[in-house]
This record gives sequence, structure tokens and C-alpha cells, in this order.
Amino acid sequence: MNNSESKFSVKFYGVRGSYPTPEYGFLKYGGNTSCIELKVNNHLIILDAGTGIIKLGENLIKNYISDSYRHDINATILLTHLHLDHIQGLPFFQPLHLKSSNINIIGNTDYNTDLDEDIAALLFEKSFPIGLSDIAANLNFAQINDSYALIFNPDSYVPELQKIETDEDATPVDDEVIVSCLKSQSHPQNGVIIYKIAYKDKSVVYATDKESFVGGDKRLAMFARNADLLIHDAQYTTDEYINSCVSKQGYGHSTFDMALEAFSQSHAKSLAFFHLDPNYNDEMLLEIENHYNNICSNSFIAKEGQEIILL
Repeated sequence: MNNSESKFSVKFYGVRGSYPTPEYGFLKYGGNTSCIELKVNNHLIILDAGTGIIKLGENLIKNYISDSYRHDINATILLTHLHLDHIQGLPFFQPLHLKSSNINIIGNTDYNTDLDEDIAALLFEKSFPIGLSDIAANLNFAQINDSYALIFNPDSYVPELQKIETDEDATPVDDEVIVSCLKSQSHPQNGVIIYKIAYKDKSVVYATDKESFVGGDKRLAMFARNADLLIHDAQYTTDEYINSCVSKQGYGHSTFDMALEAFSQSHAKSLAFFHLDPNYNDEMLLEIENHYNNICSNSFIAKEGQEIILL
């Protein structure tokens, strides 16, 4: 099935954590920081805005220019948190600089400020040639938490924020696309949002920048129950995580083994290891991937440019 026919596709544009690695020896898996493109029933949903969003934006502009009817670029960016590796590509996302673009930016902040104020302060006012208020695109900011879901209807590019009272409220009806979330406090300093994107009977769960617990994360296991694709943080090997000299415990990231445990407990159908440590080159990652493929054939390390068709 090709892109033009697909109803639910996932494409990785940035899979690294912490900082980008534009080096030879890191090209097979990619060196850009977190960004994933989802095309779901004609809605464009972007998970995080690390440096990977720059290439995504370039592709959108190319398609826009070649489009005989010049359809507007409508997109929703879901931010897991405001650490730099998840937002640093946003100012260079080219559709932001088109007047015809309509961009929703959704996230959660615990800094006693609004999301647009945080984005402006972190990325624009003192660190970019123009301010957020000078952006040409039509921007719509909104905050989300565990109690609400985003409902995407076919006739609107702006999702409706709806309170979740029962499980049925987060279950798609007809052509709805529903985004629900789970707040995890396991990532310093103010936690992280885990997202589930559901359409028809398919779902993707994006669980990056989270650290697991002894016995696994039961809340995540329930949230990701039977997901078609679980994208899970796997920044460290277990040996590095528990290293007696420089332990990575408490850094807010999981190991490959933790991700595999979450996959097993959630009964998801496939697992993408994500948010790769910037010190792990292609040779090391290939060795790790082969090891975990032997343990679980439905697991893989996410690669830039890799696309998965769910529907």
C-alpha cells in the first residue's frame, strides 16, 4: 500500500535523544532528535519538534509547491515536554513561515505559564531572529492533560478538546481520530506526556522520555493495551543504566529491557525502540537490534525515514 492510499501511516524523522549527531557512523539509524509524522485519515499529526521536524517541514513545502491546487498546510504538533531536544527544530519548521499554514501546537506545562509563553521564551524571543508573534502561520496553542482527549473530525483541522468520562470517550467513532494522553512524572523536571493516537481499530502509543519502575509501569501497560505500535524510550543499555561509576538511574530514560517489558505487559503488536543515546553509533545499534530481534521478532530500532503503514 502506498502513501496516497494509506489511512494511517507513521514515519520517523528524528529518533535520537539529548542532542543531534550529524556524524558519519550515525547515518543508518539517523542523528536528528525526536520527531515523528503521522498521517491519519487526512490529518497530519506531528509528535515532537526536535531537529527531525526540519526535514519534515522541507518535504511539506515541496509538496505544497508542487500541488496544483495549493492546499493549505494544516498540522497538529503534539509536544511531550519542553526539553530542548524535543522542541529545538520548531523555529526552522518551514510551514510556520507561510501565511496560509494552520498549525496547532498542543502540550502541557507546569511552569505557571501558558504554552505559547514558554515556547516564545525558550525558542524565539532571545534565541531567534524573530519573535513568536511575528510568525506568519495561523497558530493555535492548547494544553492537554489526562482528563481530556483531542477529537479530530474530517471537516476540521482544529481538534476539539473533550473531557474523558469513560473509556468509550477515548474510542473513535466512524471517521474520528482521537488523541488521548497519560502524564508520567518519571522524567525530570516536570514529567512528560505519553500520547495515544487512535483511528478505527488501530492505535499508536508514543512513550518517550520516561523511566520505568521495578516490575514495570502498570499505568502505561493499561494505557497502551493492545496498541498496534508502541514507540518506547530506549536510551540506554542495561549495563550503562546500572553502571557503578556513572549510573543513569534517575535520568528519566528507559533501557531496551524496560521497553521490552512494557511491550510485553501491554500486549502491543510491535515495538519501536526510540530516543537513542547520541553516543550509540550504527555499529553498536545494529548489534543491539540483532540481539533484541532474537528475543522478540516484533521489535526494531526506529530509523530516520522508516515508514510503517497501519491501515
